[in-house]
Amino acid sequence: MGIQVVEKEEIKVVGISWSGTYSDGEIIPSLFKMMENRLSEVPNQTVEPVLIAPFHSRETEFTYYVTKPVEKIETIPEGMVGFSIPRKNYVVGVHKGNQEEVKNTYLQMFEWMKEYGYEQDHYALSLEVYKEEHKQQNANGDLHFEIYLPVKTY
Repeated sequence: MGIQVVEKEEIKVVGISWSGTYSDGEIIPSLFKMMENRLSEVPNQTVEPVLIAPFHSRETEFTYYVTKPVEKIETIPEGMVGFSIPRKNYVVGVHKGNQEEVKNTYLQMFEWMKEYGYEQDHYALSLEVYKEEHKQQNANGDLHFEIYLPVKTY
């Protein structure tokens, strides 16, 4: 896995949100189906063929969003949220494999961060980026997505 540090510009997104415990995380694939069924409702979509899944991690629970990048946030469809993700530095890696291996990919990234002296910014959103080109294999459980972990800058 080629891990590196990148700077991402501000991203505006509109999509759906869910909060729950880590043990309830198996609901996440259904959130993608729900969002895909409602994509046509999202105005001002960018041409970038991706879904962005920002999330807040807390000790016992997390909030997970499935969103589409937009040029601007004007109207937000009923039951959805819209927000901006500020420009930020991230440690980025790619997960390839099944759902059970996702945790290991994150652990490898955390280990890399520690080894190279990076500290995660727990006040910023982490991101998972799902590209359209991997949609079918992701649906089949052979996951392929990018992980962006926000890092503190001093």
